Amino acid sequence: MSAQRVGSGSHTYEVVPNWAKVPEGLSAPMAAVTVDSQDRVYGFNRGSRGVIVFDRNGTRVSDWSETDFAFPHAIYADRQDNIWIVDRNGGQVLKFTSKGEPLLSLGKKGYRSDTGADNSVFSSAGYREVTHPGGPFNLPAGVAVGPSGEIFVADGYANCQVHKFTPGGEHLMSWGQPGSGPGQFMLPHGIWIDSRDRVLVADRENNRIQAFSQKGEFLEQWPAELDGPAVVYVDDDDIVYVAEHNGGFFSILTLDGETLARWGGPEYRSCHGAAVDSEGSIYFVQPVPGGEGRRLVKYIRV
Repeated sequence: MSAQRVGSGSHTYEVVPNWAKVPEGLSAPMAAVTVDSQDRVYGFNRGSRGVIVFDRNGTRVSDWSETDFAFPHAIYADRQDNIWIVDRNGGQVLKFTSKGEPLLSLGKKGYRSDTGADNSVFSSAGYREVTHPGGPFNLPAGVAVGPSGEIFVADGYANCQVHKFTPGGEHLMSWGQPGSGPGQFMLPHGIWIDSRDRVLVADRENNRIQAFSQKGEFLEQWPAELDGPAVVYVDDDDIVYVAEHNGGFFSILTLDGETLARWGGPEYRSCHGAAVDSEGSIYFVQPVPGGEGRRLVKYIRV
């Protein structure tokens, strides 16, 4: 039987659904994925071994042994192959070496800022209760690092802000208000610094990506056809990849927000992560068909 193909034109891909070879007996429902400069693929999951590292063939290379993250949510490899973790319910953003050795932590574990949301519960819909911005952090969602080392955090599940920090973790500024206007957010979820030094924010429940200067100035937004964008990832060729959580679509865009390819449907609803290797293959975090949790699926560019 021939392999499934998706996409269109020069962005056509062959699907490898059972790519990630998770060791037998190990539960690893995936939450997010990133790829480092050596094409090692890091699967951030909600099992006992929170980070599992694979090669391009899906073979497990290593893992970070037992971890105690409260709720794994996002993972990001910076230019030096440091690995950044967003532990949503722990209220922290953590920096590690590629082997899992701790380097830096942002946020006090368990602390939640005052945003009007009910801080007595962990709710994935807490963003609906936000009445005002609260500062770092209240259930953060995503992290990105700029070329000179500044750290940007999308703080969205019970807040409405982007926070900027020095490379050493000192808080510099925050921006954002609840709402749907320019510079306002309804669950800022994914974040990326592009080659134009813009801060791209996946404003999930407003169905858009907003672009800002690194001083928080609103520049533009991409409505396109996006349906709940969760993650925005930009490769070295300035191609943008978006996992659309609410609608279950995957979009490939230009750096001006123009659609190059799009596929998916309800069976992929709740897709949550995306990363690309040096060969142009995509790794998506998407639901297990007919099952529970999410898995890593590879899309090989044809």
